[in-house]
Amino acid sequence: MTEETQYFTVEEANLRLPLIKRIARDIVDLYKDVYSRRERLQEIRFRRSESDDGASLYRDEVSEIEKELDRDVRKLEEFVEELRDLKVQLKDPARGLVDFPSMMDDREVMLCWELGEADVAYWHEKDEGHAERQSLFEGSIPNSENESGDGEG
Repeated sequence: MTEETQYFTVEEANLRLPLIKRIARDIVDLYKDVYSRRERLQEIRFRRSESDDGASLYRDEVSEIEKELDRDVRKLEEFVEELRDLKVQLKDPARGLVDFPSMMDDREVMLCWELGEADVAYWHEKDEGHAERQSLFEGSIPNSENESGDGEG
């Protein structure tokens, strides 16, 4: 069963932004922490494999770190699922980059928002990314309520 894509107007995207901002902040904070702990864990494992002298000394500590890490990874997955439930797409967990499917000139595009920005103010083509995003205020605004459809701006 395929899920039908929900398309957002700029106004609809901005209405969801307060909740999305909170979730994105949680994701960015937890992602950085998880990434850092994974790096430390890899370092501990590497050191432990170099000398088996202290293997038993670190075993319990490593086991506890792994359990906490697994728990936080599951929490991260729950945050991402919350965004999916809101019909938006997390593009970069380290930056809090989120896309909202939208329509512009009869084609699917993505409204683009990054943690720290006040509003949804950018868009990019569906097959492009953050680097190619364009300002909504320098061209047509997707699905704006005052679109006349007669070709006049």
